[in-house]
Amino acid sequence: MLTTELLISRITAGVIEPKALSGSKLDFERIDTTLELFGAFHGRTRGELDEALREDEADSTDYRVRRGLAHLLYSERCEFVTQAIADPGVLRDRVFALSAELRPTLETSNLVLEKLAFELGGELGLEVSAPDLERSLYADLRENQVIEFEPAEARWLLERFNLAQAQGILYRASELIVTAHRNDPGEYKRLFKYLKLFGLMHRIEGDPDAGYTIILDGPVSLFKPSTRYGVAFAKFLPALLNTSKWSLTAKIIPRKDFGNEPDEATFTLDASTKLKSHYAKGKEFDSILEQGFSERFKKLKSSWKLEREVDIVDLGGTVMIPDFRLVHDDGRSVLLEIIGYWRPDYLKRKLEKLRRSARHDIVIAISSRLNLGDDIKKLDGLEENIIWFKGVLEPKEVLAVAERLNASLTSPLA
Repeated sequence: MLTTELLISRITAGVIEPKALSGSKLDFERIDTTLELFGAFHGRTRGELDEALREDEADSTDYRVRRGLAHLLYSERCEFVTQAIADPGVLRDRVFALSAELRPTLETSNLVLEKLAFELGGELGLEVSAPDLERSLYADLRENQVIEFEPAEARWLLERFNLAQAQGILYRASELIVTAHRNDPGEYKRLFKYLKLFGLMHRIEGDPDAGYTIILDGPVSLFKPSTRYGVAFAKFLPALLNTSKWSLTAKIIPRKDFGNEPDEATFTLDASTKLKSHYAKGKEFDSILEQGFSERFKKLKSSWKLEREVDIVDLGGTVMIPDFRLVHDDGRSVLLEIIGYWRPDYLKRKLEKLRRSARHDIVIAISSRLNLGDDIKKLDGLEENIIWFKGVLEPKEVLAVAERLNASLTSPLA
């Protein structure tokens, strides 16, 4: 993403809009020039490239665009390597120690480098010259690091620049309201996972049919605004872009750069935006265990059909999305949740969600390899719903529990 000083936006009638490159001929000329510079300095030092970039932007009116493009390439397409015959810090210590011992004059200062180069050559089994040693002494400084550049397409850089400008708007959000309209349940699940991944404070309202409203507390709503939280907040936007139908409204507290900015501005986006996400949309299955169960179920001749992540259980402020739903030809159905993951905090959250759901039409398949201990007590009242399995989960065993649950339920299944 971009640093604050590289963000460009304008506010009109209380609405804030980030800078976006349209993809014009001029835009691609700027992008191609930047890409060519990075390619030309592959294998050279960062200081040399910095100087070339400064010369390129000299007297230009779009220097922040050029700097923004360069920043994205530096952060996402470059590795920086310290090329030295030995650890530069160790070499400096040895040079200073040898200088104190020999006390060279201006005329004989090179004697220290020559003597140490000879010693290092013997230690390393290499031929080390004084110039080699001199280059290595400060090879770890930023400007002396060698660039390894991974080439990029011009279209990729344009899309990343536009997304980064939009993300930067959210650095100063006080609140973000997202409406996800009747999406595939798998998309909801990915969206909710990113909320937890980035540690965002949120509330969730709605249901799968009407859609969900997600209210997120922004970085400037905190008692003490956090730069780290602002970055995490902005990282959520590419995840939202991978959702099919959505809209976003954010309350932004503008910076007072010129003194005439309003106290608050509004930033809006929806699924029609041209912004592109660089996040992968995710795999069909969360685990090999789920994938294996689905593949075995397909081979089974049964009146039951297996559906993937189609139910969202509202838990009041958060949700639970069971792994599968089993639907019989006669319309009966049960949910299936597979617990085969061992991490303690995951198990604790999962069991708590199952308890809170109070759903008795759910098959709970638990790996016998897990040491749940007293945690299993949280499923009090759902003992008949549990199936323990070793290694692989067999569909026939799950269907047996599904039939039993259907027979015992007296109310219509959700």
